[in-house]
Amino acid sequence: MAAELPVADDHVAILKQSVPLIDVRAPGEFARGAVPGAVNLPLLTDDERATVGKTYKQRGRTAAIELGHRLVGGDVKRARLAAWRHYAQCHPRAMMYCWRGGMRSALAQRWLADSGVRLPRVAGGFKALRHCCLDAIAACGARRFLLVGGRTGCGKTAVVRSVATHIDLEALANHRGSAFGGLPTPQPPPVGFENALAVALLKLDPDATVVVEDESRTIGRLAIPEALYNAMQQAPIAMLEVPDAERVDNIYREYVVQADNPREHLPAALKRIERRLGGVRHRQIAALMRAAFAAADGGAKLHRQWIARLLADYYDPMYDYQIAAKTQRIAMRGSANDVRDFVKR
Repeated sequence: MAAELPVADDHVAILKQSVPLIDVRAPGEFARGAVPGAVNLPLLTDDERATVGKTYKQRGRTAAIELGHRLVGGDVKRARLAAWRHYAQCHPRAMMYCWRGGMRSALAQRWLADSGVRLPRVAGGFKALRHCCLDAIAACGARRFLLVGGRTGCGKTAVVRSVATHIDLEALANHRGSAFGGLPTPQPPPVGFENALAVALLKLDPDATVVVEDESRTIGRLAIPEALYNAMQQAPIAMLEVPDAERVDNIYREYVVQADNPREHLPAALKRIERRLGGVRHRQIAALMRAAFAAADGGAKLHRQWIARLLADYYDPMYDYQIAAKTQRIAMRGSANDVRDFVKR
């Protein structure tokens, strides 16, 4: 009789401790969302999984298992086993999971054990870890939050990141917010974003005040989960206030000087808000932007001009309208140092 292999069922501990995880689901499953830090080393490719699934429906479980062993045999099996072994050697604390902690992860675990490497299998698989993440998000209503607010370009993100008990929603969403906030790399799928958020919450003391940036409902194409967003709408706000010139400098540095391919990204982002900005203002700002990129001296002055216009004509009126409904929740106003001192109390 084969020796019983270890099964790990403390899903909260697995997530909080950032246990290295081998996700043996097919690539298509993994692409729809995984656990932060998991690596996809599949037992079956998407095509193989589809073929096995079709056989299961038509001919039953036994025929599907037999087909799976034929598809993943010989050199194919050796290559996939070698990938699992290499990861296990590099990550001795690693565990394995599939969709429900059943056949695929159990088979991969057995093959590894037969080769001399014993790794625990996550009980319930990805489905159980996902439920744990959803529970962590649902518990947001019982947590204390403090928002850092302020107009575009005032440096809210830097203040948030300076606090130990913070969650950086924009980093998790891989987007800086607003029409100009896209990054060269894609945003995660919604499930991946939610799972990363849940892990961040689990790693914080449940009694600590969690500091987050005052965000709109969506960050890029991703929506903040309802439980968290509702909690944020009840939280006090520390309002960061800085001179307009400093805001312009911040945006110029981040979106022009330090950004990847701003010549392409910025005009495209401006085009996306043309209707809301208005045709005349859009043309004026676009002309300043083109002149800035064409300037022989780098166009720093012209860049600052179109940024100032965009703030005055678009972002500031929009933010002032939104914050008007939140005035009763503003707990303080001040400089970056003032806000840092307040949120760290």
